[in-house]
Amino acid sequence: MTELVAKTPCEGLLPLKIGAFSLTEEAFAPLVSLMPFKGREEALSAALEAAHGVKLPGAGRSTSKAGTSVLWFGRGQYLLVGAQAAETLGEHGAVVDQSDAWARVRLEGAGVEAVLARLLPVDLRAGVFKRGHTLRSPLEHMMASVTRVGPEAFSIMVFRSMAATLVHDLKSAMEGVAARG
Repeated sequence: MTELVAKTPCEGLLPLKIGAFSLTEEAFAPLVSLMPFKGREEALSAALEAAHGVKLPGAGRSTSKAGTSVLWFGRGQYLLVGAQAAETLGEHGAVVDQSDAWARVRLEGAGVEAVLARLLPVDLRAGVFKRGHTLRSPLEHMMASVTRVGPEAFSIMVFRSMAATLVHDLKSAMEGVAARG
């Protein structure tokens, strides 16, 4: 009989350290999409705050408290990271577990914006894209969610099926920037 073994999306691919940059897989955390019903965004935000201590963020932002985050994930779409959604949230919106659907990595190091500038068509410099800012954008040829989580650190998410491609593309960009010296 076949025995199934759970593997992370980036198993065997990470960690990587190239020059000043490191790329690691983020620890497993529950991921739950939240989409408020029409006219129920404020009610969903209040229920989210009561249950998890965080509100729905504005466009292009994230909120977090005690290991739980909510990312803006598009118009009328949010992603709860780090906690299973309380049942009360379902009264105000669609709630869907996405935990197995995404690969999550952390890219960090001095000058990390130069690595991402090779892959993303957006300005991620610290003066423009501050901690807690988030976006959905093409990263090379795949859609990604990118969130600044520190002065020189980003959390990047792509669909699980694109994990190897994400690591390949980030590795190439890291090598290119590191070669510049």
